[in-house]
Amino acid sequence: MAAKTDLSKVRNIGIMAHIDAGKTTVSERILFYSGKTHKVGEVHDGAAVMDWMEQEQERGITITSAATSTTWKGHQITLIDTPGHVDFTVEVERSLRVLDGAIALFCAVGGVQPQSEKVWYQSEKYNVPKLAFINKMDRVGADFFSVVEQIQQELGANAVPVVVPIGKEDDFRGVIDLVTMKAIYYDESNSGQTYHEEDIPAEKMEKARKWRANLVEKCAEQSDELLEKFLEEGDLTADEIQGILRRATIARRVVPVYCGSAFKNKGVQRLLDGVVCCLPAPNELPPVICERGGHQLEPNTEAPFAALAFKIVADKHMGKLTYMRVYSGSIEAGTNVYNSTREKRQRIGRLLRMHANRQENIDEAHAGDIVAVVGLADTKTGDTLCMEDKPIYLEAIEFPAPVISISIVPESRNDNEKLGEGLRRLADEDPTFTVSFDDETSETIISGMGELHLEIIVDRLRREFGVVATVGRPEVAYRETATTSSEGPYKHVKQSGGRGQFAHVCLRLEPLNPGEGFDFVNEIKGGHIPSEYIPSVEKGVVKGMLSGPYAGYPVVDMRVALYDGSYHEVDSSDFAFQTAGRAGFKELFAKARPQLLEPWMSLEVSTPEDYMGPVSSSICQRRGRIESMNDQHGYKLVRGMVPLSEMFGYSNALRTMTQGRATFSMHFEHYEAVPFALAEEIAKKRREAKKVN
Repeated sequence: MAAKTDLSKVRNIGIMAHIDAGKTTVSERILFYSGKTHKVGEVHDGAAVMDWMEQEQERGITITSAATSTTWKGHQITLIDTPGHVDFTVEVERSLRVLDGAIALFCAVGGVQPQSEKVWYQSEKYNVPKLAFINKMDRVGADFFSVVEQIQQELGANAVPVVVPIGKEDDFRGVIDLVTMKAIYYDESNSGQTYHEEDIPAEKMEKARKWRANLVEKCAEQSDELLEKFLEEGDLTADEIQGILRRATIARRVVPVYCGSAFKNKGVQRLLDGVVCCLPAPNELPPVICERGGHQLEPNTEAPFAALAFKIVADKHMGKLTYMRVYSGSIEAGTNVYNSTREKRQRIGRLLRMHANRQENIDEAHAGDIVAVVGLADTKTGDTLCMEDKPIYLEAIEFPAPVISISIVPESRNDNEKLGEGLRRLADEDPTFTVSFDDETSETIISGMGELHLEIIVDRLRREFGVVATVGRPEVAYRETATTSSEGPYKHVKQSGGRGQFAHVCLRLEPLNPGEGFDFVNEIKGGHIPSEYIPSVEKGVVKGMLSGPYAGYPVVDMRVALYDGSYHEVDSSDFAFQTAGRAGFKELFAKARPQLLEPWMSLEVSTPEDYMGPVSSSICQRRGRIESMNDQHGYKLVRGMVPLSEMFGYSNALRTMTQGRATFSMHFEHYEAVPFALAEEIAKKRREAKKVN
């Protein structure tokens, strides 16, 4: 049996940030200093343990969230390094759903950037306590106090420095610990891998006292008793500060701020101390409330077993790996469990503690553990696992819908089967990646969150499944909606010898507000249509909405009411009413002034001032709207909104117009109406493409 770790000594944490803030470098240093690895893996060398995929090593970015376990000062830390690129937001979403705490990483030069803002709000959605680490203090333009101010103003967080830097840029030598009031210097003789403590030098004392007073005051505000003591004595003890800082961080009233340079090995040990001191153990958080029944799950090893499957990985050696967070009870390898989401009994073959893509067999998993399982063939992301005699239903994870699609065809016809299997397994792994088949064009369509997302999928098909595929031009995930109401009857009558088909429905269509989805209302009174046929009408309407009559795109944000109709004793059937619902919807939708919608992205471009003109023009030429222009460390920061359809190939265009000196990021915001002339052109092209095929 695996030894049970004291729950109070367990920390399940993630690292989240904007792309290029240094998440993987921080992860590698954490593994090195905690003794998990004996050599520092560097991202730029393609040797980072946490970036184990070939695509990650080649591009120097994180694509999939990697989990590992290590120890620090007697505590077991499960660490998840999440991607920063917006195309892989699914990895951040599902990781935050199962974590107890997070390190929010910020670049000392870039500060609060768009994706760091997005992941911050994702973590707020799941009530995740956080501490902040301001990285890259050795970079030109580093400004610790400016980033603290940005965290306070732009993220609305009560950011409280626990350390302040000694020097910055090339002169960054260490930090002042405001709790112990000691100066920590990192030894340059061995690249900062060791440090020593000294008394704070006289020239730094005024700054240290100022920020110590700020820390003590923020802590005192959290407790009436300590506030009284602070007002009387003007200070608190280190133990009092540490105790209240921990409670306030767990309650999400305070965000402690640390700083350093992970690449230069400075500040990471203090960050690990912060994880242990400030972030919660599983038993210090409110109990998880179940979706049905409302009962609470205590993180107790003696309680009935309950876990959430939050990630699926197709492992070429072990088959399907299911990552799960155990919320209560314990489970042994070889045990049968019940998937309450799919109502299926399954067997846990092996239990594994993960270290990126390497595994360690364990006999048992307990409440608070994050482990991988072999053997759960029918389990998908977001499913609840529990005991069959005590079914539990945990809230599933919500994922954004894909915004971009491409057609895909294997170069060799013999690879059709391999392509299908590869796409199925990759779609199992990633809920934001979907596969469909267009009957009208006989094409396989894959959809995802962005160009890079789909590029990685195609690359993985080649490397992992041996399928070389050609892809079509990227297609935007347009949507259709109505702008006015319409109503009327539709009769489906067919007589061709023998039993006929009869269904008569009266439907009313009303547009809903953006994002409200689909609402079906049954207004039938007096049994004009038997109750068993009502779901058939709804099913038909839903089928009709999959491909709208305007341009063949899915219809969104509609309320459909069934208010009257009639049936035939012999000729009416489920199929007849489905057909009437589908055809009736399409006929009425065409009369409700349909409108084409397209995804709009928020865009941020960081460019040298010399290129401001071309950058601004390029955004306007792509139908974009510029919303703000700000100065940031000698660069101009341009923020705006752009339609996704105009942004294909933008990275190359931006690189060319700025000699490779500008960078950009964008993420999906909402759908907006396509201008009428353009919508007509898109609809015409779509209809012609379907005729050709």
